[in-house]
Amino acid sequence: MSADMDVPEGNGSIVFQPVANVRISATIVDQIRARIRAGELPVGSRLPSERALCDQFQVSRRTVREAFRMLEATGHIVIKLGKEGGAFVSAPSVSLVGEGLTDLISTAALSSAEVTEVRTIMELGFLPLIVDRATEDDIARLRAMCDEHEAAREDGTYTVAMSLEFHRALASCAHNSATTLLLDAMRDSILTSLVEAHHRGTSGVAEHRRVVDAIAARDLDTAVAELSRHLDRTVQATTDN
Repeated sequence: MSADMDVPEGNGSIVFQPVANVRISATIVDQIRARIRAGELPVGSRLPSERALCDQFQVSRRTVREAFRMLEATGHIVIKLGKEGGAFVSAPSVSLVGEGLTDLISTAALSSAEVTEVRTIMELGFLPLIVDRATEDDIARLRAMCDEHEAAREDGTYTVAMSLEFHRALASCAHNSATTLLLDAMRDSILTSLVEAHHRGTSGVAEHRRVVDAIAARDLDTAVAELSRHLDRTVQATTDN
C-alpha cells in the first residue's frame, strides 16, 4: 500500500470499550471482529495504533499484541512493518475459511445420512456450472483419473478416498473456488459416510465415466441423471444403516 494512499483508520470514529480481566485478549478480539463484521472496519482499513488501543481497552501493550496475533492467525488482519505499517483489516483466505468450516462440520453431530443428502444437493447443484465451464483439459484430467481408478479397482487398491478425489476434481471444473472449499470442508464427514455405507467403489468408476461423457457432450440432463443414480446408492445405503 503506497504512502500517499488514503487509508481509513479507526481513531476517533470507532471507540472500543474497556474490558474486564477475564480472557482479556479474547474479549478484545471479539470486539474488533464485531466491528469488522458490522462494516465499521472494512477490508484495507488500519486499526488504531497499539498505544491508542491500550488506552481504549485499558490494557497493556502485551495484551493488545496477543490479540493482534490471534486476529492475524485467523486471517482477520495483516501486520505490516515500516513507516506506513500497522495492523490492517484483511479478507480471510479461502484456506482459513475452509479450515473453519472443516472444524465446524467435523465437530457437529451429523449422521451419515444427513451428510450424504447434503452432499447430493451440493454436487447436483454444481453440475450446471460444470457442464457450462469444464474445459477440454478438465475433461481429459477426469478421464485420466477414471483410467487410474479403473486400474486400482482391478488390482484391489481402489478406496473411498479415491472416489472422493474424483468428486473433488469434478467440482473444480465449475471454476468456482467455493465448490471445492465446501467438499474439502466436508471431506472427513463424507469419507465416514462412505465407510459406514460399506461403499468400496466396485461400480463407481463406470458411473464416473458416464458422468464425464455427459459433461463432455454438454448434456446437463444426462449428467444430472447419471450423477443422481451414482449418489443415490450411497444415500440409500446410509439411510438403511
